[in-house]
Amino acid sequence: MTVPTPANGQSTVKVSDVISSFRPTKLFRSQTPETSFTSLDFDDSGEFLLAACDDESLQLYNCKEGKHIKTLFSKKYGAHLARFTHHAQSVLYASTKVDDTIRYLSTHDNQFLRYFKGHTKAVTSLALCPGSDNFLSCGLDNNVHLWSLNSQNPQGKLHLTGAYFASYDPSATVIAIASTTTHSILLYDLRNYDKAPFATFDMRQNEAIFTPMAMGTNWTKLEFSNDGKSLLVGTDGPGHFLLDAFDGHLKAFCQRKLGPTGRSPPGSTKGGVPGQGDICFSPDGRYIIGGAGDRDAVVWDTETPPGQDKVSKPFTDLPFKGRAAIVGYNPRHNLIVSADKEVVFWIPDDPTKV
Repeated sequence: MTVPTPANGQSTVKVSDVISSFRPTKLFRSQTPETSFTSLDFDDSGEFLLAACDDESLQLYNCKEGKHIKTLFSKKYGAHLARFTHHAQSVLYASTKVDDTIRYLSTHDNQFLRYFKGHTKAVTSLALCPGSDNFLSCGLDNNVHLWSLNSQNPQGKLHLTGAYFASYDPSATVIAIASTTTHSILLYDLRNYDKAPFATFDMRQNEAIFTPMAMGTNWTKLEFSNDGKSLLVGTDGPGHFLLDAFDGHLKAFCQRKLGPTGRSPPGSTKGGVPGQGDICFSPDGRYIIGGAGDRDAVVWDTETPPGQDKVSKPFTDLPFKGRAAIVGYNPRHNLIVSADKEVVFWIPDDPTKV
């Protein structure tokens, strides 16, 4: 897969040609040293980045120009899991105080367009449908809601114990729901989401082997690869689970020896700063980029067969003197963004590829 670079939107290079050469080039600090970024999201064009902070603010950036654009405050309700809709000037985010409403905001004039009320405890996941104005939400109330941006009422609802994460497949025909309590990934036909799941992947054996001290408590993310062939289950432990999206078998356990990046998974009783997972796929689905301890990022190559023990080790480090507690890969440009106390833009360190 070829992806344009931010500096020259007309040139394209293969992700495989540049993945090991990404280096930090821009750093945007938070408002105060105590403030942490808790979520990142790109708009469909790849031109803009949206970040939520635990100081009840939303931050907008221009990826092409490498600039901070605007700060929007949500002091009354807090903000987390901020997501662009398919309309670049309107966003969704979860409240962190007062109530558990999902808010639909115009970034143009900082006016609310709609409120989505349904969850009675904190929202843990927001996932936009790639092909429509629908979205999914999960919460600590064990409910999964299917919404349309055009209605304040949910289009559907599932009650599933410990269902803290949801993701659409790239074709927008399948939804995956991760239930940490039941150690399972459930796949639903979107057209028949009110029916039983057509597939259930049991994670107990994988957890018992690779994360035995934290079974059912440390999942942080659920994501399909863009080719629809793989599912990534992020954890706050020693690694992440790469699954076959069709039959659920373990392709690899992506091990990180430097350990987690310090964010609390949903439902954690230990407190701490929330996040949205410190791992993501590259746009071509081949690479996985993730945080590693208190410094650097690492990259796994899914086309490199793991050992007989199914352990896959990073094939390269991306050096940085700070945490990559949240990681995202721009869908349209060769730009990686990480965040912790600051937002960091990474581009390939090769003048011929930029």
